[in-house]
Amino acid sequence: MLVIGVDSATWDVILPNLDRLPNFRQLMEEGEHATIHLNQKPWSPEVWCTMFTGLPPEEHGHHDFVVNGEIVRREDIKADFIWDILDRAGVRVRALNVPFVVPPYCYKVDFTPVAGGVPVEQHELLEEIEKVTEKALEVLENDAPELFILAYTALDKLSHLHWGEPVLVDFYQRVDTAIGRLIPYDDEVMVISDHGFCDYDAAPVRTLPKRTPKGEIKGDHHPDAILIKKNIPCEIRQPADVFHCIKSRFLP
Repeated sequence: MLVIGVDSATWDVILPNLDRLPNFRQLMEEGEHATIHLNQKPWSPEVWCTMFTGLPPEEHGHHDFVVNGEIVRREDIKADFIWDILDRAGVRVRALNVPFVVPPYCYKVDFTPVAGGVPVEQHELLEEIEKVTEKALEVLENDAPELFILAYTALDKLSHLHWGEPVLVDFYQRVDTAIGRLIPYDDEVMVISDHGFCDYDAAPVRTLPKRTPKGEIKGDHHPDAILIKKNIPCEIRQPADVFHCIKSRFLP
């Protein structure tokens, strides 16, 4: 199974631009797609942690990237993730660039994150897409696991500053191309986001102030995330269902 996380991906950009996103379109046509209406705050550390522990935030206890001035590490989260559970059961599993902590987390994959795991400039975001893809291909070609989870963070960071601008669609196209290079390696594929995105003034949760040292914030998180799955029959309505879906696939 191949699980591809695309931080902040939203149907509001994907659906009007399917002619430029052939791999999103192909997966939607060959599989099924839906909107996940989050019941929890659309905040990346909490949602990704829920997605891969199967626990709500009040149980996994991970709420932010930094607490009391200290960066939260994987070791600070007192919960088992799906890769921990499956690995103990003898399932070959790898994870790459999963952004519930900073820098994004890797499991049994040697990867140096771009810009210390906090890429912001456009050239850094492009480099992240490229490097995550190249490392993913290396894993798939040389060390193919039974479950491979990876994520791209570039769209989130770009959407804050460039929501509604043509450059955002250009970056969606870059991610689409990356996905197209990965999906031939597995027949069971899931593409999922942790939350969606919308105009800053319409966002139900403001994750950043209107003005920052990088410029005016134009977009922010929306609780409608995307889900596309191919040859994965289990039902996914909330992020925690991803954990249970994967677990039932490998530990029925």
